[in-house]
Amino acid sequence: MKTINQTFFWCIILMGLAIMGCKSDPEASAQATDSGSGVEVSKEQGQAFIKDEASEPNILNIAAGSPDHTTLTAAVQAADLENALVNAGPLMVFAPTNEAFDALPAGTVEDLLKPENKDALANILKFHVTPGNYDKEFLKKFKKLGQANDQSVPVEVKGDDVYVGGAKIVASVPASNGIIHVVDKVMLPPQ
Repeated sequence: MKTINQTFFWCIILMGLAIMGCKSDPEASAQATDSGSGVEVSKEQGQAFIKDEASEPNILNIAAGSPDHTTLTAAVQAADLENALVNAGPLMVFAPTNEAFDALPAGTVEDLLKPENKDALANILKFHVTPGNYDKEFLKKFKKLGQANDQSVPVEVKGDDVYVGGAKIVASVPASNGIIHVVDKVMLPPQ
């Protein structure tokens, strides 16, 4: 009797493992195998992809939720920079609106979003980011800012308006890891 119970027990365990092994996991299907290590990795890894309903929104959350920044959000995703925008910061992001991207020459945005132009796109996006958390008034004290792509951008004051790299700050939105300054122009790094 004891042998039958043990055999039955092991059959149930093996069947359970077989059933679990056959289940389709939607997250596993999004994973790829790293050929160098044989370890499965997902493109969507890092802090940017953690779902958290309790924390204050960070820069990426705010941009992704803005109907005026869908092009910027698509560009950040195409350049794989999501994790950079959720780091502890503080960060200042000069966020061009969809209209600012639309003002670029025809085909520019579509061309930059191609996988082969990922590095050029990342360079442009990093030109819109600088360390710090300064409001528009405080920015008036600067002559230039050092950007995340190791270049600098001039700051100009015209009346009450502040221009960074020729882009006018039209609004500012605080975030948990810094501040977003909405700008009316895409700033292009010097070549």
